[in-house]
Amino acid sequence: MFGKLRRHELVESTRGPGGGYTLGRKASEITVADIIVSVDEPIDATQCGGKENCQGDGGRCMTHELWASLNQRMVEFLDSVTLQKLVDDQLAKGMQIEDKPAVKRAISSQPVVKPIRVNAPNSVFALGNSYAKS
Repeated sequence: MFGKLRRHELVESTRGPGGGYTLGRKASEITVADIIVSVDEPIDATQCGGKENCQGDGGRCMTHELWASLNQRMVEFLDSVTLQKLVDDQLAKGMQIEDKPAVKRAISSQPVVKPIRVNAPNSVFALGNSYAKS
């Protein structure tokens, strides 16, 4: 999926330690429709996929125009919603964004601490089995 987003210049990739993906444009310039179209997700409420052969014999169904109009409205709406608007909406609802420094991935001078392995039942069934054995 990220490959498709990168080909549509919605994200940029950085290789190597500390690498990853960042937005390829400003959040205010990327719409939800851009994202959906770039990952090849259809925005289509018709049964025929817009081919107008709803009835199988090449004829359109009675409600084809209704569903085609809905498709157009969905695209228009999703094209009006930017990533920045989604973020702003969440902030307005009280969502907190943490400013964490980027995680640096490198070889550490500190030894790796291995977790302590506990030999204890991890479910009610395992607990019952341990009592049955004793």
